[in-house]
Amino acid sequence: MKRAVKLGQEKGASTWLTVLPIKQHGYSLSKSAFRDALCFRYNWRPKHLPDLCPCGDSFSVNHSLSCPTGGFPSIRHNEVRDIMGSLLQKVCNNVEIEPTLHPLTGEVLPQRCNTKDNEARLDISANGFWGDRFQKTFFDVRVFNANASSYRTASLNACYKRQEQEKKRKYEHRIRQVEHASFTPIVFSCTGGCSKLSSTFIKRLASMLAEKTDIPYSITMKWLRCRISFALLRAAVMCLRGSRQKPRTFPTDTDIALVAAVSRLTH
Repeated sequence: MKRAVKLGQEKGASTWLTVLPIKQHGYSLSKSAFRDALCFRYNWRPKHLPDLCPCGDSFSVNHSLSCPTGGFPSIRHNEVRDIMGSLLQKVCNNVEIEPTLHPLTGEVLPQRCNTKDNEARLDISANGFWGDRFQKTFFDVRVFNANASSYRTASLNACYKRQEQEKKRKYEHRIRQVEHASFTPIVFSCTGGCSKLSSTFIKRLASMLAEKTDIPYSITMKWLRCRISFALLRAAVMCLRGSRQKPRTFPTDTDIALVAAVSRLTH
C-alpha cells in the first residue's frame, strides 16, 4: 500500500482523477474502467479476473501489465510514442517516427553499447528540440511497471534511473559517435509518473507548445500531463481486460465462382 501511495503522489499520476470527465476531450472513462483505475491506484485486486493467463502463468494485475501475450505492452508503448511524435511535429522540424540509425562502417563501440545492428531503430528523431534547428535529437520510449516483483525492493528514483541507464547504455554512445546527435530516453511508469530526465523533456515540450500556441505555460503543462495520464491509464486497463486468446478462424470458401461451377448452383 505504501508503494501505491508513493506512485499516486508522483506528478501526473493523479491528473485523470482531478480533471472533469468531458467525453469530447477524451477525459471520460467507463464505469468498469474507472473501478479498475482505482484498483491500480490503491493496489487493490479488481473483480472478475481469470485465474490463469493464456501464457500459462497465474493472472494478476502485475502480470497483466507485463505479459507480452496479446501484444498489449507494445500497444501501450506505441501509444506514448505516437503522442510524443505528434506533439514534437508541432514544435520541431524533420520529425521522424522509428528512424533507422546509420549502419556501422568500422566504428569501434564500447562493449557496454549492445546496439550494433545495422537495422537498429529508435522511436523518434527531431531537429531543434534541445539545440538549434539543425541539431538532431533521438528519443526512445519505455513504459514499465514499477510494482513488478523485480522493482519492489528498489526506490522509485532507483527504478527510473535504472531504466534510463539501460537505454543510454544501449544507444547513447552510438548516437553521439555515429549520428553526431543527442539522445533522450523517455521513461514512464504505468501509473503516470516519469523519470527526472523525462520530466525535463516534458517541461521543455510544454514550454515550446506554449510559445507556439500563445497559451500560458501552466495550462499547457496541465493539458500535456493529462493527455499522457489518460493514455497510460487506458493502456493499463487494456492490459488488464483485453483478450489474450488467439482469435478463432473458420474455414471459408473464397473462390465463389469455382464453388458455384463445381456445385452447379442455380438461381
